[in-house]
Amino acid sequence: MDLKNSKLTMDEFLEIRKDVLNTWHTGSQVANLDKMIEYAHTVPKYKNFALKLQKAKKEKKVLTQPRAGVCLVKSQIELLNYLDEEGEADLLPTTIDSYTRQNRYENCELGITESRRNARSMLNGFPIVNHGITGARNLLESVNLPLQARHGTPDARLMSEILHASGWTSNEGGAISYNVPYSKDVPLEKSIKDWQYCDRLAAIYEESGIPTNREPFGPLTGTLVPPSMSNAVAIIEALLAAEQGVKHITVGYGQCGNQIQDIAAIKALESQTEAYLRQYGYDGCVITTVFHQWMGGFPRDEAKAYGAIANASVTAALAKVTKVIVKTPHEAFGIPTKEANANGLKCTKMVLNLMADQKVYMSDKLKEQTNIIKAETTCIMNAVFEVGRGDLAVGVVEAFKRGILDIPFAPSRHSANEILPARDIYGAVRYLDCGNVPFTEELKKYNRYMLEKRGIYQKRPVDFQMTVDDIFAVSEGRLVGQQNK
Repeated sequence: MDLKNSKLTMDEFLEIRKDVLNTWHTGSQVANLDKMIEYAHTVPKYKNFALKLQKAKKEKKVLTQPRAGVCLVKSQIELLNYLDEEGEADLLPTTIDSYTRQNRYENCELGITESRRNARSMLNGFPIVNHGITGARNLLESVNLPLQARHGTPDARLMSEILHASGWTSNEGGAISYNVPYSKDVPLEKSIKDWQYCDRLAAIYEESGIPTNREPFGPLTGTLVPPSMSNAVAIIEALLAAEQGVKHITVGYGQCGNQIQDIAAIKALESQTEAYLRQYGYDGCVITTVFHQWMGGFPRDEAKAYGAIANASVTAALAKVTKVIVKTPHEAFGIPTKEANANGLKCTKMVLNLMADQKVYMSDKLKEQTNIIKAETTCIMNAVFEVGRGDLAVGVVEAFKRGILDIPFAPSRHSANEILPARDIYGAVRYLDCGNVPFTEELKKYNRYMLEKRGIYQKRPVDFQMTVDDIFAVSEGRLVGQQNK
């Protein structure tokens, strides 16, 4: 596959588009791109995702957004309006179902039929491709807030066509973040090319006068991902999107748990993303940030779950992120009720309001952690560009082959899974084993030193069992795992 990080020409894009639209019959609905753009222009500005994020950043306001998705259009409208009115959400999602994520549209049809027959959702999300622009436009026109597609799709090209043609102005995902953590055997060469198409499509709407947001998925596997690795992936996906002409990019980060490290990671992510975009000549980009509340195991006790939600909300408020993705008190049980989803939102909103005027100051510890994360991220980024001989797309593929980019606990066979994370005694995520990540000796020694302090304090070996204990810790009511006696 001829892979390079270069902007698709309109002729190249349109040639690929012919095949994309033939993937499923609803693709024919969006064939006339000019007509789709014309419709998108009719969407009120208050429903524009990119504009609302841009305004929030300027005002230093933290917006709230849930996760939510059911099978049928009417039910999804009811759910989203409930989260708006009762949950006081600022932004709305539509979580896409698992079959659509794998482009299995025949299975979606069966799911829609069964959902109608059983009068309840038989899919774990909204099958936007099957509903086509009729259903997707109906959804947008029936809510009063900006709408974003959230999914987990290595090949989201047809989905992207339908969502943008329906006036939705934000699409989450990327070639790495919606491949390696979600799929077993999708080649990175393919997902990069497929997401180049998605990015170019978003940019075409942007160039036509419709501000359009793209959001790489920051948490990755959501399990003890060291901040420098997730930040490097977010920066890479931002650069790949910018090459295609995307101007509104939201870079994300998943809560690790140590407040100082989390704030440092978000600050580092925003500043380094902006710096790399400037360095490579991508001017005029608006960078916003998103913080994902705890992505790991949740306490089963509802009151304790609210504690985890509130804790994450404090971090989001102090970090001054642009938006926070909110969890529910039912995370340990599966898909939440709409009431539980709304309560998670209200809990978060209350904390954000209480913390709105409070600031975090650049203490020595915060400065130290910011510098560590930036230094680690720079090592990774330099190596990716080096092995790609200056081409970022080529560099990504080669970096995964060599373990320079390596996402812990990822199902993809294209991730080396040689790095091993664990928490230090303060709960910050460190590299227990750096694998082939090209850190300086100084950075390697720092990570080892921080973990050895935990070993001394807990009177235990610094080994894999630390990682195991840390994976289950939060669900058991603590951050740092404890050794079973």
